[in-house]
Amino acid sequence: MLIQNAAQFAEQHGADVNLIDLRDYPMPLYDGDLEERDGVPENALKLRRTMCEHHGLLLSCPEYNSAITAVLKNSIDWVSRPVPDEPSLAAFTGKTVSLLATSPGALGGLRTLVSVRTILGNLGMIVLPKQYALPNARQVFDADGTLVDEAVRKQVSDVSGQLVSFTSRLVRQAG
Repeated sequence: MLIQNAAQFAEQHGADVNLIDLRDYPMPLYDGDLEERDGVPENALKLRRTMCEHHGLLLSCPEYNSAITAVLKNSIDWVSRPVPDEPSLAAFTGKTVSLLATSPGALGGLRTLVSVRTILGNLGMIVLPKQYALPNARQVFDADGTLVDEAVRKQVSDVSGQLVSFTSRLVRQAG
């Protein structure tokens, strides 16, 4: 629900948004032997192509047991694999990313953002400084999945807006 709200804010800030759910890209757990035997899974290649088509990413990162989820880490691992005739890490290098997290706990997923920030920075992404961790996730959305607290809405909108603004400037400068 958090990323759906953030995507709406990004659109309001002028972004062309393509909302991705990693459940739509199932893939086996990353294993170098599996990759050597079978190559990169088709869903990893599809996700990679989608990521390559965009200049910036807005990620909402749930936190499981104080860490990044296995699905997110596995997706990053597969998408980061070399692909013939493409630059290394093409889905990541030089792209901007803003981070959000949420959890039912009091820290709102803050601990996972540290790991995600480190991983994506090491892959060559420009991880923007403003992020937001939303605590008490079960209490902040209405029945339709809309954020009910105006201060929270502003925080999420600000993260989305920072991504749109910074990415737009980079694209114009490169362009």
